[in-house]
Amino acid sequence: MGSPEFAVPSLERVAAEHEVMLVVTQPDKRAGRGLQLTAPPMKVAALARNLPVIQPAKVRPPEVAAELAATGAELAIVVAYGKILPPAVLTAFPKGCINVHGSILPAYRGAAPVQRAVIDGLTETGVSIMQLDAGMDTGPVYATRTTPIGPDETAGELMQRLAPLGADLLLEVLAQIAAGTAVAAPQDHARATHAAMLAPKDGYIDFTGDARAIAARIRGVDPWPGAVVYLRNERVKLFGARAIDLPRGGLPGEVIAIDTNGAVIAAGAGAVRIRELTVPGKRRLTAAQVAAGRGLAVGDTMIPPTADVMT
Repeated sequence: MGSPEFAVPSLERVAAEHEVMLVVTQPDKRAGRGLQLTAPPMKVAALARNLPVIQPAKVRPPEVAAELAATGAELAIVVAYGKILPPAVLTAFPKGCINVHGSILPAYRGAAPVQRAVIDGLTETGVSIMQLDAGMDTGPVYATRTTPIGPDETAGELMQRLAPLGADLLLEVLAQIAAGTAVAAPQDHARATHAAMLAPKDGYIDFTGDARAIAARIRGVDPWPGAVVYLRNERVKLFGARAIDLPRGGLPGEVIAIDTNGAVIAAGAGAVRIRELTVPGKRRLTAAQVAAGRGLAVGDTMIPPTADVMT
């Protein structure tokens, strides 16, 4: 059970070594400029392997649990499915449901563990394999594996690395479950933190804060919802952020330098170097390219989106 690209490596690894009775993913959605009906990556990967697929709009109706139980599968694997499973689904399989989660539990329970770890400036994260229960990522954990977060790594890049890491660890746990040697340890609920789902406003960038926190947020909301500011009354997205120390700079949000390495934006403390931008009607360009087209200049100010600016 899963939907986005993050779930695909787990499906491919499991299907190569085990019998997959059914793939459950979310319904096709309209996406892109043409609003074309688009299948989730999990469905595309499943059909490429000739695996049966269902896409229930809701998982709470009793007939969904009945259909899952009828497959005869011993165990369900859940990877970024995007829906909370009801008790009837959790108990539809003899060995229950296990989950690949993108954090070291009990830290960052919830919908956006990878993005929140980057936003919070962590230098390390990982994956956990846990047994699902009725709570939000509260079940006992079979295994974890850690990995460093690179200083320039975006949430999207980190997810691409964590997905195969989680798939490898999943296979190890499945082998232990099959051998009867798997042990799941209860989480320390007192140490739990929550990774709330991202919203568009999480990408609104305000340069009055600390440069390191600003740069981390820009990387954490890449690719979605994207880091957004207003520049010359136009909505602009920022990419490739790194904090730099400057003894003196301009006002927060002011462009104080532009070179082949990017644009340097003054912050409340320090400054942020932005490597690339997208401006309306243009593809993603380097800061130097935008400046060469006169879309950016030293002295410009990047303003955080507000209700006043956006209307």
